[in-house]
Amino acid sequence: MKLQKLPIGIQTFSTIREENYIYIDKTKEAYELIENYKYIFLSRPRRFGKSLFLDTLEEIFAGNKELFKGLYIYDKWDWETSYPVIKISFDVDLRSSENIKASLRSSLEENQEKLGVECKTDANVSVCFKEFIQAVSKKYNQKAVVLIDEYDKAILDNLDQMEVAHEAREIIKGFYTVLKGSDAYLKFVFLTGVSKFSKSSIFSGLNMLTDISLNKKFGDICGYSQNDIETSFQPYLVDVDLARFKHWYNGYNFLKSAMYNPFDVLQFIANDFAFKNYWFATGTPTFLIKLIEKNNYFLPKLSNLTLGEQLLDSFDISNIDLEVILYQSGYLTISNVSIDEDDDILYHLQLPNLEVKKSFNTFIINHLFGDKSLQNKTLSKALREENLDIFESSLKAIFASIPYNNYTKNNLQNYEGFYASVVYVYLQSLGLDIIGEDVTNKGRIDLTIKLANAIYILEFKVGTANALAQIKEKNYHHKYLTENKDIYLIGINFDEDEKNVSSFMWEKVAKAQD
Repeated sequence: MKLQKLPIGIQTFSTIREENYIYIDKTKEAYELIENYKYIFLSRPRRFGKSLFLDTLEEIFAGNKELFKGLYIYDKWDWETSYPVIKISFDVDLRSSENIKASLRSSLEENQEKLGVECKTDANVSVCFKEFIQAVSKKYNQKAVVLIDEYDKAILDNLDQMEVAHEAREIIKGFYTVLKGSDAYLKFVFLTGVSKFSKSSIFSGLNMLTDISLNKKFGDICGYSQNDIETSFQPYLVDVDLARFKHWYNGYNFLKSAMYNPFDVLQFIANDFAFKNYWFATGTPTFLIKLIEKNNYFLPKLSNLTLGEQLLDSFDISNIDLEVILYQSGYLTISNVSIDEDDDILYHLQLPNLEVKKSFNTFIINHLFGDKSLQNKTLSKALREENLDIFESSLKAIFASIPYNNYTKNNLQNYEGFYASVVYVYLQSLGLDIIGEDVTNKGRIDLTIKLANAIYILEFKVGTANALAQIKEKNYHHKYLTENKDIYLIGINFDEDEKNVSSFMWEKVAKAQD
């Protein structure tokens, strides 16, 4: 049987359905949204299928029944009634306020042409938008549907030039606020984006929006689940090591199934099953790296991070929460959720999969430490072979390779966190299982490395304090005694003048005998 085509780069629902491209049915979620909500916001990382979902909604409201034959919604929706759909998207250069306004104006003009309605006032995009919604509703004698794709793109594209970002915020805030005053003319409103900016900055006029980004019922609204891989995509993945495939690309969690980014899945199949960083390569997180550098961020925290409600509330442009935007951008995902003693929800975050671990940390290495030769893979080999002499010499080589000018304008070399961060990103870039600030009943381990054959517990000190003695004094290794593996206790001291390892002491704790 001939396989359906892969919808690489195709976000048009009608094309997918009419030209025999594979489609994972998301119309159950679409139907439940339409039936139960009016104003909706959804945040998902880029390339996750948000645009295709919006296009699916457009075809549902347009009443194009035949496109949905065989799908969940086909025999449930009233196809006799159709609604005019206004669809706003940003797909041009948005690097100036003039370009942002031009993009909005262009999108409105496309909708005017499609629906046969013109704005009387086109000088001000917000005024035009308001007039247009009302005119469309009157012409078609139906309330209008408004779909806005990547609502935040004008801001996110300018986070490296804050003046333009602030201008963008005011432009789109005025534009979106029109929706609240148009309630009588609206049937359904759906906004997608990567980030959720605080209500005070953009959504102050849109307090009627329901955020479904972490609503468990809609956790699988975008992306591919493991079940999708093992059923719909199974014929495409014959002879592929699915466990390795899962380790590389699965792991995004929005409180329902563990999800794959569709872009990774489709590119992996199209590229003859080569394991590469397909999703990561489509965007460079330079702005995030600058935030990490500016704040001297303790990178090992990214392997073992806990956030509260700020994960949902997001941020204002003037006070960007690095950890929140890392989550919303897809570089972190939820590992599990817990409730603390005050009944507050805690979200535990981690890097989602091997692709992000390797790519994100390699990007940090190249940007912050000037290493253009990828990473020192002898680190991984040394740990897997339990060769601590090579591990020590590899660390010294790494720190010796960091350009001198990385130290000249700051006092990073005085902080243990800097050295821990360097070691962490090199090990994470190799895809190793690492826990930063690993909690025990006696304190926090600076870095724990968990391999199949051994566990390494690392403590870092700047100066002459005995790092190994602290591990032994606080019995950090007791946490792992039941895992039946060799445990290595490693105390590493750094010299702030030499900016390198000054002392490397270790002991082995033999694994428990059966």
